[in-house]
Amino acid sequence: MNILANKRFFFAGILLFGLLAMTARPATDPDLWWHLRTGQWIVETGHVPHTDPFSFTRGGSPWISHEWLSEVLFYQLWKFGGPAALIVFASIITTAGFLLLYWRCPGKPHWAAAATVVGALASAPCWGVRPQMFTFTLASLLLWIIDRAGEQPRLLIAIPPMFLLWVNLHAGFALGPALLFLYAMGLMVEAAMGTTPWSKAYPPALRLLAVILFCLALVPLNPSGTQLYRYPFDTLRSPGMRSFIVEWFSPNFHQWLYAPFLIVFVLLLTALASSRSRLKARTLLPLIFTSFAALDAVRHIPIFILLAMPVIAESLRERSTVLPEPRHSRPPRLRAPFKAIALTLLAGFTVFRYANVIQTQDAREAEQFPERAIASLQAGHEPTRVFVYYDWGGYAIWKLYPQYQVFVDGRADLYGDVILQQFQTIVQLGKGWQATLEDWNVRTTMVPPNSALAQALLLDPQWTASYRDNQAIVLVRTRWGHETAEITDVPVSRRALK
Repeated sequence: MNILANKRFFFAGILLFGLLAMTARPATDPDLWWHLRTGQWIVETGHVPHTDPFSFTRGGSPWISHEWLSEVLFYQLWKFGGPAALIVFASIITTAGFLLLYWRCPGKPHWAAAATVVGALASAPCWGVRPQMFTFTLASLLLWIIDRAGEQPRLLIAIPPMFLLWVNLHAGFALGPALLFLYAMGLMVEAAMGTTPWSKAYPPALRLLAVILFCLALVPLNPSGTQLYRYPFDTLRSPGMRSFIVEWFSPNFHQWLYAPFLIVFVLLLTALASSRSRLKARTLLPLIFTSFAALDAVRHIPIFILLAMPVIAESLRERSTVLPEPRHSRPPRLRAPFKAIALTLLAGFTVFRYANVIQTQDAREAEQFPERAIASLQAGHEPTRVFVYYDWGGYAIWKLYPQYQVFVDGRADLYGDVILQQFQTIVQLGKGWQATLEDWNVRTTMVPPNSALAQALLLDPQWTASYRDNQAIVLVRTRWGHETAEITDVPVSRRALK
């Protein structure tokens, strides 16, 4: 038992440094920038915004800032440590979620570690400096508690305070009660089918339902109050988000990026088909729920991984029992130095990886976002309503607010389907695109130079390019038609929203 425990901790150390290196990502998520500006706004004003201050299309409209605590943390890290602090912090948070997964995987340590690594690769498209990683790690912690609550029911006491933190970090908190409910229903199904006695299924199911009610009562303890009850459902039902944002698309298995996820799905189906024992309903119901969620939207893949990998690891354990135990080629006295050297080398590689990612941060940022075009706007005095390419909206908020306000940014939940559709109409030169620009009194645009909108405006004598490079072009409307000659840069009617 001691040897097995030592192996567990050794592989945990291997995973710790390996995952820290794997999950290190540049701080270039398109949404990071408006998160930083919101965090700064909260720190400097002393309260959480309830209306939008950053755009002219939704300026002053109600806004549920459901990630306010994440944004404050991100801004404070940026303020005192720059992007390096954010990179390291996000990597640690993500790694913690995978280490909890490792401890939940049954079987021999090397199989549990292998399952964890494969799961990490499958969820890699969702990594980054983003509040969503809090949901991943807190969901992993929740599942760890549930797994052990059967033998240690007092662990359930930790769920409500954890949930209260979750409610203020990210709207993914809704996943917590959903997983608890599915697990409780699984226990009841087992009892109804006779696979688990009622005396053993009823008490833990009742405790879980009590925890769910307690957690739901805590939801209003956030700056947005009871509005957060409906927010996750409004987001899930939004056609605009599902048709406009890539991470809400189903995974495209024609892209190599999703090959590890496909491998995990095949391994899971194989494990379910060949398992010697029937999977318990308490495990099967959450697994089915997260499987459909992962196939529906890329952003749900990491949560599916938390449910799938322990099942796959259990299957590997069943097969490993029929294989002979490998003979140790190293004398016992050499094992400790070998482990120490291996951990030291991995730790060194992790430090090197961090240094490399941090060193290339500026280059990656400049590659993904229009720094020079932004600088031209900062130095100039262009009209303050800027129509910015969607993925650049958050960056423009971080760099240009309060001098400029944007048409849209990554807060798709704020803008709603109508404004997102208007944005698509403009950039794709759909029917009425010019009228929509006029309705919103847009006189400055910053879009890719090869975009359809840029080419159309370059042909329009009313628009002039004030800046251009191979990444972005800034176009300013210098003349207006007769019917709009008296328009000034003030709020206009919201006819376009009707």
